Amino acid sequence: MPQEVIRRKRDGLVLGAAEIEEFIRDFAGGIVTGEQAAAFAMAVFFRGMNGDECAALTRAMTRSGSVLDWRPCGLSGPVLDKHSTGGVGDNVSLMLAPALAACGAFVPMISGRGLGHSGGTLDKLESIPGYRTRLDLGELQHVVAEVGCAIVGATADLAPADGRLYAIRDVTATVESIPLITASILGKKGAAGLDGLVMDVKTGSGAFMSSIDEARALAKSLVEVAGGAGLRTAALITDMDQALASAAGNAVEVRHALAYLTQAKRETRVHAVVVALGGALLSLGGLAANEAEGESLIAGALTSGAAAERFAAMVASLGGPRDLLERPDLHLPRAPVVRDVLAPTPGFVGKVDARRIGLAVVALGGGRTRLDGAIDPRVGFTQLAALGDEVGTGHGTAPLGTVHARSETEAEAAAATLRSAYRIEDMAPPTRSPVLERL
Repeated sequence: MPQEVIRRKRDGLVLGAAEIEEFIRDFAGGIVTGEQAAAFAMAVFFRGMNGDECAALTRAMTRSGSVLDWRPCGLSGPVLDKHSTGGVGDNVSLMLAPALAACGAFVPMISGRGLGHSGGTLDKLESIPGYRTRLDLGELQHVVAEVGCAIVGATADLAPADGRLYAIRDVTATVESIPLITASILGKKGAAGLDGLVMDVKTGSGAFMSSIDEARALAKSLVEVAGGAGLRTAALITDMDQALASAAGNAVEVRHALAYLTQAKRETRVHAVVVALGGALLSLGGLAANEAEGESLIAGALTSGAAAERFAAMVASLGGPRDLLERPDLHLPRAPVVRDVLAPTPGFVGKVDARRIGLAVVALGGGRTRLDGAIDPRVGFTQLAALGDEVGTGHGTAPLGTVHARSETEAEAAAATLRSAYRIEDMAPPTRSPVLERL
């Protein structure tokens, strides 16, 4: 019985593989209720799982639906993917997937929606008019085979248990659980039939794993469980002590990605993460002799415009406008209120509470506070100041950021939150690479 499984985990007992698999199977089939799944998630959050339990939960997630077989597609390269544990201003998937495709990989990127304060890749892409994130498995394989990449959501056939539990975790404060994160990510990736996976494990104020030790523990869990399942996996620990991109929101992050792909604006921190993740994946997939060569290939695909071409082809294949790269302002929605947020005192950005910025985006309407909540794709922040940036208090000086809101009232509230997220100092702190460790 579901309640017996919940009780045993609540009391700190070790669950057997058969118990876990039956619970998840019944959850996917609608026998286990959402309330029971929420109780199970909370019990796991507090009591944890050992390695065998986590592996069993991962297998159950994968087997809750279909598992893709790419052999009939006759692909000319490996099937690769990347997953991020989530953060603020993390739009790397939008640039990395097409760059990998331009280098000969095939990328069925099964992504998710926003969790807590972090933005969701699907929510960002759905700000593009017509873009379809829901495909059947045949369509997904066709687009990946034709274009090289497709960023979509899990279908009803692909890891359906994870899709339901993912949404429950978002609104029940059970996101930051290493076993649940591991099983969620690897359940989807296992069902995608991958040859190689790279994990971007975030740490810092805007990450779910705020300490480096927590991030290492999660990275180790992911690599070990994936390796045990026969999936070649690498993990990078990257910095989330500030927003990764200078934009946080949905349509604003798509605009940022388009500027990056077309080389209109390419920020150093974002580029470093894209290239490092791509290099690791090309090495895992045998498309590069080592990570350094892989990084060079990814950078070349971005500079040549080949990655931008793949992104445009993906958007068009999935129902979006064919001229999005050339005319983004024609297609992407804009908020009616746009205001610069000036610093309370002049100086240099010494510290950022990235989580607070993410929560401000949610409060603006750019994230969910309930399962059936709607997203406003227009809202968020742009021109977010980075650590070490000099900011001022008067017009003509660099702001802390620019708020995009539905009303003046919401803009003022978001501006106040943004100011509280920044600490201004007399001297700029030392800079550091956004890529902290590699496993």
